[in-house]
Amino acid sequence: MLSTAASDLCTQYTRDGYVIVRGLFPAALMTELVRESERLLARKDLIDLRNLRCRWQNHCHTGECRFDAFDPITDLSPPVAKITSDERLLEVLQQVFGEPACLFKDKLIYKPPGATGYGLHQDYIAWPGFPRSFLSVVIPLETTTQSNGCTILYPGRHREGCLSAADGDYHELPLSTVDDATAVPLELDPGDIALFSGFAPHRSNNNDSTQWRRQLYLSYNALSDGGEQRAAHYREFHTWLKKKYAEYDRHDTYFD
Repeated sequence: MLSTAASDLCTQYTRDGYVIVRGLFPAALMTELVRESERLLARKDLIDLRNLRCRWQNHCHTGECRFDAFDPITDLSPPVAKITSDERLLEVLQQVFGEPACLFKDKLIYKPPGATGYGLHQDYIAWPGFPRSFLSVVIPLETTTQSNGCTILYPGRHREGCLSAADGDYHELPLSTVDDATAVPLELDPGDIALFSGFAPHRSNNNDSTQWRRQLYLSYNALSDGGEQRAAHYREFHTWLKKKYAEYDRHDTYFD
């Protein structure tokens, strides 16, 4: 249940670039999503290095390349597709945007024990027409902590826009870009959500725990900022991925 007034959510998001809402979803729904994540992990027909749907991360100590995420996920999972349009979530997004939200991107990230963290970066990609209202919603399927590699962000820096070259490529930022004393770890429990701007610089640590850190990452744009763009985004994203794989002499990629 929302305990924060709409104006307060909008004010905090505008000021800090992120919002946390505690206890938005009931325990039964989160249990269902955990079971769904386990079912999907058994889809060995999909988990393949050539499949553009799959993301991979190395083990932080052994360097072993391991499966890390499905991107996209909603077309594989009715329960995940359902939560993307859950009225409780859409109400939060309405309050932050001041207008309806459109789903732009959807991922299920597993981050198993030993998974390497992500360097400091922004999610906004300077492709033509990429929505500047882009934000991501984090929905944890289990408690997220700094020891299992929760997202860590830096409030207020989203107001500066792109902090790297706006050339349409992914860039990691040097840690000197931010003041680590201002870091906010998104330590969440199942049922909580956090959302943050595509311009908010963030990173994550390695998962040094013995527990998984499963999370849904659902990204949205404001309706007035391009409307429904998910299908177009994934077409463009897959074209970009194929070019990147080709740079490493990988020409056998597919999407399934």
